[in-house]
Amino acid sequence: MENTSYIALSRATALERKMQVVANNVANMNTTGFKSESPLFIEYVEKPQKDERYSMALDLGTFRDTSAGPITMTGNPLDVALEGDGYFSVDTLNGPRYTRAGNFALNDNRELVNSAGLPVLDSNGSTITFPPNASDIRISPQGDVSTELGPLGRIGIVRFEKEQALTQLGNGLYQTNEKPVAAEDTAVRQGYLEGSNVKAILEMTNMIEVNRQYQSVQRLLQGEHERLRNAYQKLSRLS
Repeated sequence: MENTSYIALSRATALERKMQVVANNVANMNTTGFKSESPLFIEYVEKPQKDERYSMALDLGTFRDTSAGPITMTGNPLDVALEGDGYFSVDTLNGPRYTRAGNFALNDNRELVNSAGLPVLDSNGSTITFPPNASDIRISPQGDVSTELGPLGRIGIVRFEKEQALTQLGNGLYQTNEKPVAAEDTAVRQGYLEGSNVKAILEMTNMIEVNRQYQSVQRLLQGEHERLRNAYQKLSRLS
């Protein structure tokens, strides 16, 4: 295969990866607490011979936009949004996981859980359980949860020094091997939810642009195929 084809295929692979990321952003435009991502590429230059160089795209992963999404009022006392850095902690079979989605509810055991039914952890790593007869739910800006029957605990809100190292798991969850620290300057707003920070027009524009670039690569490969075919035909006639 000629160098042109290698480079074109490298570009096509990069565009396919970018389309996957863009499509995931578009699919999560209305997902609570979702953070948009962008693919991260660098130019990989290989010099196999003295007078030749190949320039290809090398996929390094994704870069997450950690800026806050729009905060909207819901009026639901179990909906909470974070103003500032940080994540809620939830309990899973594989240990704590982290999320920005604060659309909480109560399960059959009166435990505070997220939309997937995972228990929300307090600042001590324990679940938050509501008394059977409690009705007046209050959550302070510091995350303290209480009812008319008394305090129940403080919602655990943590942050990470290497936020980009968080791995997305789906359902708004992230995991990391980094030890979390308390997010002391982050405020909790009861009755609000943080929406996705995906910019719909930008992502749709990206999708159109990727499609156009992919078509351009296809034309390049087709042209290269025709060039090689013509060269082989001429060589076969000469031989």
